[in-house]
Amino acid sequence: MSIALIKTMRPSQWTKNLVIFVPLVFDEKLFQIEPLTRTLIGFVMLCLISGAVYLINDLVDIEKDRQHPTKRNRPLASGQLSKSVATAAAILIPAVVLPLSFLLDPAFGLILTGYLVLQIAYSYWLKNMVIIDVLVIAAGFVLRVAAGVPLVNAERFSPWLYLFTTLLALFLALGKRRQEIALLKSQASNTRAVLDHYSLPFVDEMMAVVTAGTLMTYALYTFSAPNLPENHTMMLTIPFVIYGIFRYLYVIHIQGNGGAPDEVLLTDHPLQVSVVVFGLAVVVILYLA
Repeated sequence: MSIALIKTMRPSQWTKNLVIFVPLVFDEKLFQIEPLTRTLIGFVMLCLISGAVYLINDLVDIEKDRQHPTKRNRPLASGQLSKSVATAAAILIPAVVLPLSFLLDPAFGLILTGYLVLQIAYSYWLKNMVIIDVLVIAAGFVLRVAAGVPLVNAERFSPWLYLFTTLLALFLALGKRRQEIALLKSQASNTRAVLDHYSLPFVDEMMAVVTAGTLMTYALYTFSAPNLPENHTMMLTIPFVIYGIFRYLYVIHIQGNGGAPDEVLLTDHPLQVSVVVFGLAVVVILYLA
């Protein structure tokens, strides 16, 4: 039962929560013990809350998941996990974690609470509203990044990074929607009603707009943010961002594997390499340049 519960909390998708470390890195406090420790604790709390959100989402969608070719194998949909255990865990985890988050930092606690409320609203209502659904997904990523700001008392965190996070999250969310439409085709609306309002051409057009905006926003950040090296060496990281986005597009359109972004990141080696090299380049430029 415990294994089924943990599986339903989807630890593989907790990689999304790594963006909480963005303020730590970009505020140049990666090697300071206190901010690093506080961010690590915040990351664990965010993962637990995310796990509770996945429990709620699967409880809400249990009947639709049973009609999905892959989601029907999830513990709740397949009967491996009882609804009563999942419900108890979904209530108990936030009841314990949220008070602790306010003790860690009041602003962090407020952001974490807002994230939970937003995700619950998404599970019950917002995911059925066309366009709003992907905007909410993007907002979730922005809140993850914002959660890291008070934990490190960020002083040099550029607003450009919030905009870049929003556009990048929209890009990934639209990629996932595209994969769902392509995989399920005429049966898409049976598992996610909002998919009936999307089409491949429509999603592709939105992705084209968001892709251009994402690349332009990051490029503008690299030479306009006031906290970066004056020699504009951060611009050297632009090719890694371009490659990462283009590689994801390749995975979607050519390989036909545009599922959850975390799944793609965990399985596509070229994308993994580009992310690691990008991270190393950022650290070298910010801390050694």
